[in-house]
Amino acid sequence: MISKQTRLIVFDWDGTLMDSTGRIVSAMQTTATNLKLPIPSVDDVRGIIGLNLTECYKRLFPEVDDHDWITKEYRYQYVEGDPTPSPLFEGTAETLEHLKSNGHLLAVATGKAREGLDRVLNDSGLKSIFDLTIASDEAHGKPHPEMLNKLMSHTKTSPEQSIMVGDTTFDLEMAKKAGMPSIGVSFGAHTIEMLRTCQPQAIIDDIRQLKGRLS
Repeated sequence: MISKQTRLIVFDWDGTLMDSTGRIVSAMQTTATNLKLPIPSVDDVRGIIGLNLTECYKRLFPEVDDHDWITKEYRYQYVEGDPTPSPLFEGTAETLEHLKSNGHLLAVATGKAREGLDRVLNDSGLKSIFDLTIASDEAHGKPHPEMLNKLMSHTKTSPEQSIMVGDTTFDLEMAKKAGMPSIGVSFGAHTIEMLRTCQPQAIIDDIRQLKGRLS
């Protein structure tokens, strides 16, 4: 059990609730191929998952100043062009429903832009379960704490009453900067060793383990 005071549970999306890491990697590599840019490695793309797209491009394609044409191609590949499946992790919906039924406020803080977040919320059928969501084009991107600060302000919760659940160091660093505890998940983009450097309260191997820790 993390804390009996926990009211607000904030989830990252990609790699935490949705198994989309493979699709992000494939779509980004295809984008680079089609635009004749240097093709980033799998590890390079996994390393930027969670950041907003502008920051992703700066790290993956530092030689490019104008990112609009990359965004257009990448969004096409991710939404329509790439066939890699990106289902919810097994147990995600039931876990969220369990936490909700126990009185927790549920939120999402993601590196996706609002357009992309709304699409996956609708497609996954999870939109109604969240009390609040925030995207990277509505605040400073991770690991800046603004997204978490806004969520806590809207829900009138303190850092001690909140917790961040995410699969990347960007999620956990964001929580630390907001004064909020965190839980890492081992099945997303960043390795357990990377997550441990951020000193989360716990690292779980299955989203359903939250039911025992945040009841």
